[in-house]
Amino acid sequence: MQLSLYYGEFLTIALVHFLAVASPGPDFAVIVKQSLTRGRQTALYTSVGIGSGILLHVTYSLVGIGLLLASDPLYFTVLSYIAGGYLFYLGIQGLRTKPAAGGNTQDLAQHKPQSPGKAFLTGFLVNGLNIKATLFFVSLFSIVISPETPTMIQSVYGIYMALATAIWFSFLSYMMTIDNFRQKLLTKAHIIDRFMGVVLIALAIKLVLS
Repeated sequence: MQLSLYYGEFLTIALVHFLAVASPGPDFAVIVKQSLTRGRQTALYTSVGIGSGILLHVTYSLVGIGLLLASDPLYFTVLSYIAGGYLFYLGIQGLRTKPAAGGNTQDLAQHKPQSPGKAFLTGFLVNGLNIKATLFFVSLFSIVISPETPTMIQSVYGIYMALATAIWFSFLSYMMTIDNFRQKLLTKAHIIDRFMGVVLIALAIKLVLS
């Protein structure tokens, strides 16, 4: 197997994937929320969860389940409502954020601590339940990737996209939790958290209505 034959295809996938993952969406909103209110460690575990969610979409696409989900109105609607409901729940949590007593940013920095497992699950569910992501990967594996490309090579593409996603959001998590920068953001943490809550609720409504 000559791997050089797939360099062009890989570069196309890498570019399309980067443009998609860098676009603001549920993943970005959750990482901002986690970074600001729960700190770097929680945000990093959430980032790994988001990256792992990519593997779910890749598996769907490789075995054909994604095409079934995308083409069957019932499955698509059910998944849309489940995903929308979860985003709505996260959004409501954001809207309920209150200012720290006496403007104490330390209170906000320790707001609702999350275990690594729960942080990972949050990221995994936000990405894994995103039906729009399923459609993206079905399109990617149906249009961009040639049917002649071996399954092993397609799996490598999928692993790359999962790792690249986790690295990207880990980078964002790190940048948003640099001490001086985060301290400045924490003074407006409740406003930002509520705004992210509105964004998540808007995304939930858009997902269900579309």
